[in-house]
Amino acid sequence: MKRKNTCGLICAALLLAVLPAGCQVGNRNVVVMSTMSSKQVFQIGGRECSLKEARVYLCNYANIYGTAYTIDLWQHDFGAYSLEDYIKDITLSELTRVYCMDLLAESREIGLTEEELKKTAEAAEEYYASLTRDEILYMEVTEADIREYYEHYALAQKLYNSLTGEVNEEVSDDEARVMEIMQIYVSDQAKAMHVQQKLAAGDDFAAVAGNYNELPAIQVSVARDDLPKEVEEIAFQLDDNEISDRIEVENGYYFIKCLNKYDVEQTEANKSNIVEKREKEAFDDVYHEFTAGLSSYLNEEAWEEVRLDAGEEIATTGFFEIYEKYCSGI
Repeated sequence: MKRKNTCGLICAALLLAVLPAGCQVGNRNVVVMSTMSSKQVFQIGGRECSLKEARVYLCNYANIYGTAYTIDLWQHDFGAYSLEDYIKDITLSELTRVYCMDLLAESREIGLTEEELKKTAEAAEEYYASLTRDEILYMEVTEADIREYYEHYALAQKLYNSLTGEVNEEVSDDEARVMEIMQIYVSDQAKAMHVQQKLAAGDDFAAVAGNYNELPAIQVSVARDDLPKEVEEIAFQLDDNEISDRIEVENGYYFIKCLNKYDVEQTEANKSNIVEKREKEAFDDVYHEFTAGLSSYLNEEAWEEVRLDAGEEIATTGFFEIYEKYCSGI
């Protein structure tokens, strides 16, 4: 069984929309609490996350996500929910997840080996050495602090690997099959009749689609579960260049033309997506059950005071990259 990397799972999750409705643990909102130490951001299951650790994540995320496709996103207006708000929510979401995973790991008596601790120490040494004096002063961290944060992250990774290690990684070609199609969807029966007549008369499918299709795209690649079930059952039986009859669904009608019934490259890529989905489901089942019983508190006052205004001298982006260099096999 190959080693899996929870960092990919966590970082991928960060690209999803983060709602500005506050932090969550599992499916429950974290309770706001202002009586915690000003040096603590949140408390989960009796364990507190320091403001220093949050600043490490904040600085790295701010520099990683602050520029996309060479565009300085800090210069753009995002309205009431700013880029700073977004990055702070990413940080809070990520850290609460890591802390919950660590607590779950401890409940299952999962810990880091001496060799794994050595790897996190080596990563911490390199990352700390990469920091400028200004960055160290802003985050208020020592090398020992960085080593501790890497240990938190590594334990979360080890837990994820433990929970997903028995997931079946065999995916058949048919289950993963991706096909390329052209589609026409219309929402009423009269239009469907017109489309059916034109296709029966031999009109070009793409031309008919251009006049009638109500979907955003005509030519698309689809896998299992991408289409309504009634459409999928027929579409995946078509041969290249074959056109379906009218397919009725709950709110309208589909017509499908198969362009390529088996896209080899996309099918192989989809196998990895299916395995990742299986892993996520296996992990989520245990994770959500565990977090449902955790007490959790957010030091909202301290968190609101944190600002990402450290200036251009805070440019660090290497925290996660250096972790991957040393610890991806944990």
